[in-house]
Amino acid sequence: MSTVSAKLPEAAFSGRILSGIGAPRATGRPGRTWFERLARRFPIRWRILAIAVLNSALALVLLFLIWDGAKALSGAWLELRQVRQSEKLLVSLDSEAGRLQSLIHRYFNQPNPIVLAEIIRRREALMSRLRAQASIDPLTAEPAHALIEITERFITGFDDLRAVRSSVSAIYDTDVLRPARDMAGLYAIIDSTTTGTQSLIVPSLGKSREAFNAMLLAANAYYLSISQDAGEEAKRNAEIIERTAPVMIDLADSDLQRHALTALRDRAVAVRRGLGLLTEHFATQERLLREAIDGNAAAMGAATSRLTGTIQERERAAQETFDSTLRAVNAKVAIVALLFLMLVVGVGLVVSRTISRPLGDLREDMEAIVAGDYERRVKGLSSRDEIAEMARSVEVFRQNAIAKREAETALRASKEHAESALSELRDTQTSLIEAEKLAALGSLVAGVAHEVNNPVGISLTVASSLARRCEEFEREVETGPIRRSRLSEFVHGNRDAANQLVTNLHRAGELIQSFKQVAVDRSHADRRSFDLKESIEQIVSSLRPGLRKSQVRLVVDVPPGIMMDSYPGPLGQVVTNLFLNAINHAFPAGETGTISIVARTSGPDQVHIVFRDSGAGMSEDVQRKAFEPFFTTRRGIGGTGLGLHIVYNLITQRLGGRIVLSSMAGAGTTFRINLPRVAPREELPIPAMAMSVGA
Repeated sequence: MSTVSAKLPEAAFSGRILSGIGAPRATGRPGRTWFERLARRFPIRWRILAIAVLNSALALVLLFLIWDGAKALSGAWLELRQVRQSEKLLVSLDSEAGRLQSLIHRYFNQPNPIVLAEIIRRREALMSRLRAQASIDPLTAEPAHALIEITERFITGFDDLRAVRSSVSAIYDTDVLRPARDMAGLYAIIDSTTTGTQSLIVPSLGKSREAFNAMLLAANAYYLSISQDAGEEAKRNAEIIERTAPVMIDLADSDLQRHALTALRDRAVAVRRGLGLLTEHFATQERLLREAIDGNAAAMGAATSRLTGTIQERERAAQETFDSTLRAVNAKVAIVALLFLMLVVGVGLVVSRTISRPLGDLREDMEAIVAGDYERRVKGLSSRDEIAEMARSVEVFRQNAIAKREAETALRASKEHAESALSELRDTQTSLIEAEKLAALGSLVAGVAHEVNNPVGISLTVASSLARRCEEFEREVETGPIRRSRLSEFVHGNRDAANQLVTNLHRAGELIQSFKQVAVDRSHADRRSFDLKESIEQIVSSLRPGLRKSQVRLVVDVPPGIMMDSYPGPLGQVVTNLFLNAINHAFPAGETGTISIVARTSGPDQVHIVFRDSGAGMSEDVQRKAFEPFFTTRRGIGGTGLGLHIVYNLITQRLGGRIVLSSMAGAGTTFRINLPRVAPREELPIPAMAMSVGA
């Protein structure tokens, strides 16, 4: 509904406002101070600007105080942060030294290149961080240099340990393993020259070989685990080999055995000496681990503890300086902020009263206007600030409200007339749709009646002929005996007549049943489960009579077994409307052509139906408007423009599907319909189920 406003002439408004301004009235409420009356002489923006200036002055003063205190705080905070960083660094250095000590012990218990690389990396990192700490913090430079010296001794001890470890490996390879390999070869030579198990050397040789095997196992264990028991056992077995060698030399069977046994004794002596060297180097390694590694690690811990105590003392002093500076700054800022705040609040209260009181008067005037009290005059029209301008605008609004009230009376009468006209238009549209439904249904009934008339007429003719034959046969029976050939002829004739009656009456019954089902579906539009092929065949059987007057061929290709839970009535109306639309528009003047209806499943829950004709087709403009209500190309010759509109509404609303139109002038028209096999459950509003010729 459009608002009709009666506008009064501008001169009339001006006269009313000026008359209101010139009328004598009170200039203020009781109790209004001189400062408020003075402030009303200035615009509101100036008053707000005054408060903003005070706030800005407060901000500048506070900013200066904060800047002044920040300089003192920054120095104290910088020192405090530096001390805390130094403390964190010392904790990290202590932890790093402990890891390095653990890695060194791990390396000498079980040498590994990866562990060695990690030791070297952590050693370099530890030295770099110590030197960096000595250069960053002069107050901790002396303890840091002491830590550097201890760390260097620690690292030198590690290098000495590595040298000892290398010597141990060389001694083991040269003075233990090499003689042991020679001894294994000598045992093989002695075995090969022994004449048999009865030789006198066999018992001593077996005992010597057992001692050799035990010596090898103990020597390997001694090298790998540095076990003193294993070292002593290896030496004892070497001495056993030495003692048994002279006995076996006396019992030798040949000079080759004697030479081999002599060499075996010498190699056993070499192994025992090598084991002695290993013992000496293992002792040196143990001493270096105890003194150079563990001792220096303990010294590093003590130096780190002393340095940590120094740093903690500095941290306490820095924290006290920072706290005292912060308290002083907070006190200055709080005092100045409180003074300025009191000033700003006082000025703000006065300024707010110069705004809130006039706004309160203006609100009362507007509430009176909203309540319909248009006779109350607006106050505050004579002031100079923005609120007075608003009051003058409200006065104009009051005058407009008076004019609007007069206009609404005229508008109400116009609205009642428009609603009456709209009701008549809806009644007319409903009548038109119902007329379309009755007209199409009448056409359908006429076609079906014509189709049923043929078998019924034939049945009536056959029945009349059968009755006449029965009468003749009855007269022949009364006049005398009947020949067997005549009786057979009568029976055969009656059988043929009965067969013709059954065939034609069955055909008429099928047509009537199909029309009955279609009519029931169309009239009730109930939801039920049905086979798509059977439903379309019933619809098509009711449409075929309309094809007898034209040269159009109807082809239906729907496979059986497509079960749907939907509305057969609206589906039949869709097919009927599309069929009649094609007959009347696609094949004018009795032209020949084909109409095809093809249906296929599309996935587990969709059906794709293609309705295609080979007729005249549509132009692009007609395609764009085809589904619009009351659009038709046969205006004045029977077209109403509701057929395709109803098709579109039934498919998209009641059946829950989609329809797409594609056509080209002279190349036919195709409607592609996608429907769910289970229609939507909710009941959607649809237009009246009219069956129209279409666009």
